[in-house]
Amino acid sequence: MKRTMIVAGVLVLGAGAVMAQQEIAVQQDNLMKSIAKNQYGVLQKMSKGDIPFDKKAVDQAIAAIEADVAKIAKTFEINPKQDVVNATYGSSPKVWQNKADFDAKIPPVQKAITDVKGKITDVAGLKAAYTTINDRCNDCHETYRVKLK
Repeated sequence: MKRTMIVAGVLVLGAGAVMAQQEIAVQQDNLMKSIAKNQYGVLQKMSKGDIPFDKKAVDQAIAAIEADVAKIAKTFEINPKQDVVNATYGSSPKVWQNKADFDAKIPPVQKAITDVKGKITDVAGLKAAYTTINDRCNDCHETYRVKLK
């Protein structure tokens, strides 16, 4: 009886750990999706002319990206050791193998955002800002993001 209780307890703890890991992975995925929604869903579409230029929407998207980028280091502090179920992209184990380098990629993104924040007044300025921010994001993605499917 005692052995059964111990085994059941271990199984419950193990299941709880897996669920916690999945929750961490989901938080990481949601943060990156939020950045992508503003960067690609707003800034890229406007810069390509798919949607009309709207300074207020640009400023809101830049502010949202800035707030989300500030959360990256903390959100990726713990390695969930698994990917989000049905995700298209995930985090490479390299994030936690070289966390200092991963974290060092964040300030250049923040600087790119700060440099353009409040200064975008037209599509030409948006295109330049988008390229600058996107290039800094890709500096990290090239090493630390993997395609899952």
